[in-house]
Amino acid sequence: MIYDAVVIGGGPGGYVAAIRIAQLGGKVAVVEKDQLGGTCLNRGCIPTKSLIAAVDKLGIISEATEFGINVSKPVIDFSKVQGRKAEIVEKLVGGIKYLFNKNKINHFNGNAKIKTANLIEVKVGAEVQEIKCKNIIIATGSSPALIQSLGYNGSTIITSEEVLNLTEVPKSLLIIGAGVIGCEFAHIYGSLGTEITMVEAASSILALQDKDISRRMQTIFKKKKIIIKTNASIKKINSTKEGIVAELESGEMISTEKALISIGRRLNTQNLGLEENGVELGNKGQILVNDYMETNIKGIYAVGDVVSKYQLAHVASIQGIVAAENIMGQESKMDYSAVPSCIFTNPEVATVGLTEQQVKQMGIPVKTGKFNFMANGKALCMGESEGFVKVVTHQETDVILGVHIIGPHASDLIAEATLAVKKGLTAKELVTTIHAHPTLAEAIMEAAENVHGLSIHG
Repeated sequence: MIYDAVVIGGGPGGYVAAIRIAQLGGKVAVVEKDQLGGTCLNRGCIPTKSLIAAVDKLGIISEATEFGINVSKPVIDFSKVQGRKAEIVEKLVGGIKYLFNKNKINHFNGNAKIKTANLIEVKVGAEVQEIKCKNIIIATGSSPALIQSLGYNGSTIITSEEVLNLTEVPKSLLIIGAGVIGCEFAHIYGSLGTEITMVEAASSILALQDKDISRRMQTIFKKKKIIIKTNASIKKINSTKEGIVAELESGEMISTEKALISIGRRLNTQNLGLEENGVELGNKGQILVNDYMETNIKGIYAVGDVVSKYQLAHVASIQGIVAAENIMGQESKMDYSAVPSCIFTNPEVATVGLTEQQVKQMGIPVKTGKFNFMANGKALCMGESEGFVKVVTHQETDVILGVHIIGPHASDLIAEATLAVKKGLTAKELVTTIHAHPTLAEAIMEAAENVHGLSIHG
């Protein structure tokens, strides 16, 4: 059999691409060396959200007395928390397998290597199988980046993969890197009672976010007694009987039970046969593609983390659809004009478009509007009034260039903002869209009103 396409990698970029090809009438196979669903489903997005859901329930119970509900002190059964997480992952992996069967997608469990643009070699143990195809989609994702000098050992010095599978809640945890991954785990384990210390080389946590967002989250974390050390870096880590001792470049020593390395991701582009087939790579090792997700070699496409545009599951899925549609003769082009991103801390953070700082750096006249959730009726009723919505606009045209939210259900609220940025709406157009009352979404409307100093409740 000659497949219309072989997809290497069964994560959110790969399996979505395969399903779309099948929907369009193509014959497709997926080669995945691990579990279907990739990092997102098995070691990332979904497992972390399961743990976050647990600690958020814990928070609700702990605050019940404020709502007039008296309860005894909650007891954490961490094995059940982890068991529920595993059940959710298993169910969703099973769902992908069902979709593969439904769409008649062939699944090969093994390591793939590109021999030519029309031939894939798959190794399963000692056996080697060749698959012929008309097109290839590379969707092999990424893995946690490591600093070898920090002595990663998988037990006391760990990455996001091991921290997800701990059998006991550590008494103390050093988190190296205060980006998205680091902050989410600070929220998870800090809520479970772990003493958290964060070390970040940049001048603030969440350094890539709008400065107002990063400042507010830093304040919130400090209120939760999370120790934050910015403009700091680790010189070395030594293992001890009690855990680890980290030495900062400043000479300060930090002792904790475990250390989590969360400094980013490295691209899984090794041993795929890319160089042998002339696939062009960038200076960071990323696979270079055009807007149609095709590499410089005709018939070889790449999607997801390996192209290093955005390391987000939802972006990988859209890239997968674009690649699939082009393979099947339907011209499709990537549009990155409105890419939402979410951080599942408490409160949540969600953003789309440009930050105020980016707009100023581009020399564009900027005007912003902000509205605090403490003035939102629904947020007060929920007991979740921490945070704000910030709308960034072009001062002369009033077009919305970015929206930044820190507050309750920010990850859901960002959908409206993403549509506004995507369609080039003005702040006035957003304001004149009637928002239901009482809802959290009114905060977006009020922030847009405040661009012109007309917020009713702000």
